Amino acid sequence: MVIEETRRKRLDRGIKVRTETLYALSTWREMAYLIVPRTVLILGLLLLPLILDMYWQRVLCTAGIYAILALAFDFLAAYVGLVCLGGALFIGAGGYISGLLNAYLGWPPLLCIPIATLAGAVISTFVLLPCLRLRGIYFAIVSFMFPLFAVHIIVALNVFGGTEGISALAILPNIWVEQYLILGMIIVSLFAIRRLVNEDIGLILRGIKDNDQAVRASGISITAYKTKAVFIASLMGCFGGAYLSHLYGWLGISLFAMDFSILPIAACVMGGMGSLVGPVLGAFILTPMSEALRGFGQLRVVLYCLILIGFIVYKPEGLMNYLQRKYHQFEYWERV
Repeated sequence: MVIEETRRKRLDRGIKVRTETLYALSTWREMAYLIVPRTVLILGLLLLPLILDMYWQRVLCTAGIYAILALAFDFLAAYVGLVCLGGALFIGAGGYISGLLNAYLGWPPLLCIPIATLAGAVISTFVLLPCLRLRGIYFAIVSFMFPLFAVHIIVALNVFGGTEGISALAILPNIWVEQYLILGMIIVSLFAIRRLVNEDIGLILRGIKDNDQAVRASGISITAYKTKAVFIASLMGCFGGAYLSHLYGWLGISLFAMDFSILPIAACVMGGMGSLVGPVLGAFILTPMSEALRGFGQLRVVLYCLILIGFIVYKPEGLMNYLQRKYHQFEYWERV
């Protein structure tokens, strides 16, 4: 009688090494190993609107805005070394440009949003350009101040509607366009940034983060690459702002609210810095959680903070990094 011996083998053994550099997949099991997590993410996002009621569908749209801001923050912080707290600047720039185009020129939202996204990204990058020589906490503080400057300028000069804002803007055609526009943008941005950081430019950006003096000694312009990175991040943020102004049909100084600078950081902490998809997941958890706790009044902030503190203390790596590690460590029995 022949006794078959078996042993435990990790699911990613051999697959991970080949796919990271050579993209050499030989079996359907190996292809499924890479495709299934991405498919679950995409299908999960696309099916969410179909199972939610109208109230939670609107919450989903808001969560999508925070998700795209969290993705932009994670890209700059984890891959470029720029801790940018200017998410509110991106939202305000995109929202005001799109709203003003619609209010004064009468252009439709689906035309205003892409124009405002590009124009807002150019303006935001130009504003942050003199600060790119700063690093660490210094760049974070300066980028945090720009939304405050914008608010006080609008109020002091009483321009663009002042404190009252501008209402009666055109809104998006229907709830389905609202939801799938932001979800589609998240998916496209997520896979585009993932591809970008794995290209040569991503290698240079990580080099700037780790040792910018060595990169400068190689004859590479650090400022030029930082400018490109800020422009890419501001494109995502300005899209969120332009989308937001036509989601509610109104613009005002609340587009520069500090929530747009702070909540993306919380989403990155919960989801996992550097994973890209983690901050998106964190935003889709934190935003509905905030709405669900609204009935607790001011106690909501306490519960919200306790949850974040729990993640920082007990799961500092973040939810997505933890899940990825467990997924790669999954073992199965094979014949020897």
